[in-house]
Amino acid sequence: MLIRSASRSVALAAAGLLALATATACADDGPGNDPDRVDIVAAFYPLQFVAERIGGDAVQVTNLVKPGAEPHDLELNPGQVGQISDADLVVYLAGFQPAVDEAIQQQGGDRTFDVGTVQPLLDAAASDHVHEGEGEGAGEEHEEATGHKDPHVWLDPTRLATIGDRLAEQLGAADPDRAADFTARARTLRTDLETLDSEYAKGLQTCQRRELVTSHTAFAYLAERYHLEQIGLSGLTPEDEPPAARLAEIANEAREHHATTIFFETLVSPKVAETVAREIGAKTAVLDPIEGLQPGSTGDYLSVMRDNLGAIRTALGCS
Repeated sequence: MLIRSASRSVALAAAGLLALATATACADDGPGNDPDRVDIVAAFYPLQFVAERIGGDAVQVTNLVKPGAEPHDLELNPGQVGQISDADLVVYLAGFQPAVDEAIQQQGGDRTFDVGTVQPLLDAAASDHVHEGEGEGAGEEHEEATGHKDPHVWLDPTRLATIGDRLAEQLGAADPDRAADFTARARTLRTDLETLDSEYAKGLQTCQRRELVTSHTAFAYLAERYHLEQIGLSGLTPEDEPPAARLAEIANEAREHHATTIFFETLVSPKVAETVAREIGAKTAVLDPIEGLQPGSTGDYLSVMRDNLGAIRTALGCS
């Protein structure tokens, strides 16, 4: 791990020098092209959504992660390091994307906004349902990648609204002449997110079950907000098939909770969820952690969250 980290640091430093040396050649590919707009680099999709909603036509937002790509695994190319260096504001979540953290340390300066500082994040260990008999070290890779905190804060709409309020302040400092506009748009976004929050609270008020069986423990904030229990199949590498004994443990727990649906997410393999579903006679369905949109998607954060609500209501037998 130390060797890999050192190698990445060296690579990022070299990438940064190359990006700066070729800034003129790459000028058309990133932030800095419109002097009348605030250039924002968003580390992944939910932060792009908030920045675009609050900034409106006064900002130019660049998302570092392409649609359909896993944001955790992002490796920056020299052009992206240059975008971070040139941006008026970089919006990110410390601990979620190590490559972004390292680039910001070297290139970000004081033009950064870590959304994880807005409100305390949940502990990763506390957010995961503990499986009886789960081996020591399960989930350590996830916790290490997030600094022992659960990063999926955007899945609670009320927390995302507060992030939007703070982002409006950051933008107002960068462009004081339009500070009132940013504040007004943040207020509108808060209204939309509070409406979504009300839909979730009402839609999940009366359900036959309250346990979400998910392939990836990304939904602790959502579960905490709406009084659900998350039962994760991970602590496992999502792409790998767990041993038969481990699958049996998972299947038994799903049966105990009378689960009718095993959820998998959009950007990783559904293989484990499908295996467990077959074992207990359940079905599978998508529950999207909204870390990124699929290529060609016409949806946004609000529409995907509403799709998630429909899927949860069906799975939990809500009336």
